[in-house]
Amino acid sequence: MIGIGYLPGWSPYLDGDPLAWLLQRDNPSARYLALTQLLGRSGEDPEVSEAQGAIVESPPARSILEAQYPQGYWVKPDRGYSPKYRATTWQVLFLAKLGAPPVRAIERACEHVLAHTYLEELHMFTAHRHFSGAMPCLNGNLLWALRWFGYGKHPVVRRVSEKLAESVLRDGFRCPYNAQATGNRRTWLPCAWGAIKVLRAFAAIPAEQRSPKVGKAIQAGLKFLLDYDLAVADYPNVRGISRRWFRLGFPLAYESDILEGLEALVELGRGEDPRVHSAIKWLLDKQISGGRWPLERTLSRTWSSFGRRAEPSKWVTLRVMHTLAGIYPSTLTRHSRNAVE
Repeated sequence: MIGIGYLPGWSPYLDGDPLAWLLQRDNPSARYLALTQLLGRSGEDPEVSEAQGAIVESPPARSILEAQYPQGYWVKPDRGYSPKYRATTWQVLFLAKLGAPPVRAIERACEHVLAHTYLEELHMFTAHRHFSGAMPCLNGNLLWALRWFGYGKHPVVRRVSEKLAESVLRDGFRCPYNAQATGNRRTWLPCAWGAIKVLRAFAAIPAEQRSPKVGKAIQAGLKFLLDYDLAVADYPNVRGISRRWFRLGFPLAYESDILEGLEALVELGRGEDPRVHSAIKWLLDKQISGGRWPLERTLSRTWSSFGRRAEPSKWVTLRVMHTLAGIYPSTLTRHSRNAVE
């Protein structure tokens, strides 16, 4: 049995402590995230600032930024959604997931998104100039990423947050791309992937800064996620349950996985709800030697590689460790504890 101070209570369930591996200097992104998310170091810590500064000088962030045009966009100066996964909106998201600092090149990218991806008529971010382009996943992802880079108080970010909350309260998480017919709103079903992205965006807003609408939208989203078994992922879907739910990935784009559902629930204080115990068991069963988790899914057609499938992934392992840090296993029922063991 090992003792892992930053994960109290989880030692019996882990096959090793990956911290030394995560802190290696070969991956500044993983090192920075481990220092801050697992060890609780502040941004003023010299090791933290050094690691974060090195992110943009190392792959994959360096390769992404090298492909950027001086005006701030990638590929072409449009809404930035297509082509996947080389256009502008995806790079802003990926760089935020890597923990990159808001250097000037990234600020230009954020400013391009705010100027070109935001549709004034809808008060939402859109993939194209049609109402069906204002998907919950896109808006959740961009709100989360823009807040990471310090744009949380920007008027556009605030307007989109409120409009997104209104949309959730009015329509749930219905999405035109989870439907029998994109143009027929009556066939739209709620999208759990979109719900997770929206919840994570709202979770990133400090509780004291959340409007009443955002607070109500969070409660609606939590109810939606918890009304189903996250480990089964049998959420409404016209195409059936996607296999992507069950493959741990990095980075995630519009799609999600079971782990990200747990991330959203933990960030909103619901990680110890008995209804997520089966998802925790599923997650622990994915563990490989040394307290590490594999990369089971990653994106193609990106500016840089994020690792090889089936190999241990520092980013996936960090996602898991940070999530477990927000859950105390002692709260599991005896039945669930036996299931985990």
